[in-house]
Amino acid sequence: MTASASWSMQIVGRLIAGTGGILLSVLMTKMVADWFTGREIATAMAIFVNSWPAGIAIALMLLPAIGATFGIYAVNLAVAGLILIGLGFFAFVYRAPDAPVSVEGERGGLTTKTIYAVIVAGSIWCLYNIGFAMIFSFGPSMLVERGWSSTAAGSTISIVLWLAVLSVPFGGLLADQTKRGDAVIITGCIAFALLALLLPRSDAVLPIVIALGIVCGLPAGAIISLSALVLEPKTRSIGMGLFYTVFYTGSPVGVAIGGKLSTSMGGASAALDFGAVVLLACPVILWLFRRIVAGRNRRVVPST
Repeated sequence: MTASASWSMQIVGRLIAGTGGILLSVLMTKMVADWFTGREIATAMAIFVNSWPAGIAIALMLLPAIGATFGIYAVNLAVAGLILIGLGFFAFVYRAPDAPVSVEGERGGLTTKTIYAVIVAGSIWCLYNIGFAMIFSFGPSMLVERGWSSTAAGSTISIVLWLAVLSVPFGGLLADQTKRGDAVIITGCIAFALLALLLPRSDAVLPIVIALGIVCGLPAGAIISLSALVLEPKTRSIGMGLFYTVFYTGSPVGVAIGGKLSTSMGGASAALDFGAVVLLACPVILWLFRRIVAGRNRRVVPST
């Protein structure tokens, strides 16, 4: 993308970058699961997932200034430089955990129940992120419709992102310390949904935005660690690939539905309401996940 300003080269560059980003998401999630399954997995996953809002926040701070001073090519070079630094950390700092000793009779492939469980876990992660995306995609537009300036609307909604940087790891730590990950998911998703419903219907925008930032990140670590609970080391790579396939397939569809509702209903508040609905669906799907896991565990327990 730095080498050529042509439209086709920009598209090719973005496709390559997107492919690499997806592969990194899958493989790095698997790497975190390898290290932390069975011990502080929700906290570890929350810290890992937190790199997304933290990275976006840093990019929003640094890249516009770089672009304004040195041009768009310098922005692309800065991004490439950060990627190279990350690769350097991976090459010289990261160490894989010791390989577990194989157990006689250990299953080596994904069972049907495990596949179902991973798909359901991926669906929860997908719906949660759709609800999250509705706030950033349509929250500023909703405030502009109410008479706010674009700058004020964007700055106010960005508070959610900054507070999420703190609430995501706190939610993971809370899930691990209390051993009540399901309760964190259910409470967090319901509170997130209710605040999303309240935001376009109240004049107390700033307090609601602050509350959204505090609660929106709480379920993240516990949700993304669900699949690690049912995947064995041998199946973790393909299992996380399946998990992210569900996520990346459903997320664009959900955002498109939000946009369609916003257009057809004549206001961005419809998209926020849609986000609240999908968030409220997460606890129901979590119940289905637990039912599948319970059935899977009954089948693997040897008879006596």
